[in-house]
Amino acid sequence: MKFVLAPDSFKESMTAKMAALAMEKGIKNVFPDAECVIVPMADGGEGTVESLVDGLNGTVIDIEVTGPLGDKVLANYGLLGDKKTAVIEMASASGIQLIKKEMRNPLFTTTYGTGELIKDALDRGAKRILIGIGGSATNDGGLGMLQALGASFKDKEGKELSFGGGSLKELDTIDTSQLDGRLASVTIEVACDVTNPLVGPNGASYIFGPQKGATPEIVKQLDQNLTHFANKIYEFTGKDIAEKEGAGAAGGLGAGLMAFLNAELKRGIELVIEYTDLEKKMVGADFVFTGEGSIDGQTLYGKTPYGVARTASRLNIPVIAFAGRVGAGIEELYKHGFTSVIGILKEVTSIEEALQSGEKNLASAAENICRIIQLK
Repeated sequence: MKFVLAPDSFKESMTAKMAALAMEKGIKNVFPDAECVIVPMADGGEGTVESLVDGLNGTVIDIEVTGPLGDKVLANYGLLGDKKTAVIEMASASGIQLIKKEMRNPLFTTTYGTGELIKDALDRGAKRILIGIGGSATNDGGLGMLQALGASFKDKEGKELSFGGGSLKELDTIDTSQLDGRLASVTIEVACDVTNPLVGPNGASYIFGPQKGATPEIVKQLDQNLTHFANKIYEFTGKDIAEKEGAGAAGGLGAGLMAFLNAELKRGIELVIEYTDLEKKMVGADFVFTGEGSIDGQTLYGKTPYGVARTASRLNIPVIAFAGRVGAGIEELYKHGFTSVIGILKEVTSIEEALQSGEKNLASAAENICRIIQLK
């Protein structure tokens, strides 16, 4: 029998690879000769670098970069086994988790470190770059990232703009003549499940600014600044970016990536499925096992198990999904390629105990399912 094991991580319990190995252990207890194809998955957010590095014989590159407040932080990204593909999570360099709550203020936070990660990937020969842009601390429209890559943004006095979304109101001229020339021959894809425009009531500042430390007054200022930025982008490039879907992601980093790096924004899980050749690996499989920490009705909105199930359904392969928590609304999942959703907990227990025993419980649940399969 052939099983494809394509789980996401079970947060705070197992990485995606650990989860897949636990599934394999349970399967082998029943079908010792089964072929188990392990494909660690992610949805473009936290854990994407780890999953793709684990699944595609990659290497994690550690590098010191400029953090969101301008100080130095240790960040990392993945260079996959082909040595031509880099996977970057912007949060590693410019994420909100890098700043204490009382220090958060998107008037000053920068994406400069994300640009440094891109530059390092170029230095190592990357020709294709996947960037996950969730979890940002920033609202600078990608200003810092672009400055790190050689673009220049100056005020009326000819001074380079300082870090942060607060400086965008001073923008007078944009000069991309020194933008890293290697970018012209690199494909940049952005894992983005956010459809918000750059500006307006549903834009970057109003929707995401408050969680990054912005007061109502600061939110208004940031939105005005991004509007000015969008107008200047149109003036200097002819690209109308303000209302584009996803332009508001990561405090407008989506806009900067699309306007200056010709990046394409795609759903995170779809990119990971493409990068891992998941559908090709599923051909001939008898069952697909997937899962993550929590599965409920919201799983349909771009979560990993949904993407895996959709892919398997095109090949008419049954899909078993495992979760530490099975919430409300899973009935809808059965209309979208899921054969069964299985909770892995054996007994009522504390969260801490459940997280610690995740691998053991997942292996046991996979074994139990296989014992039912064996009856066929």
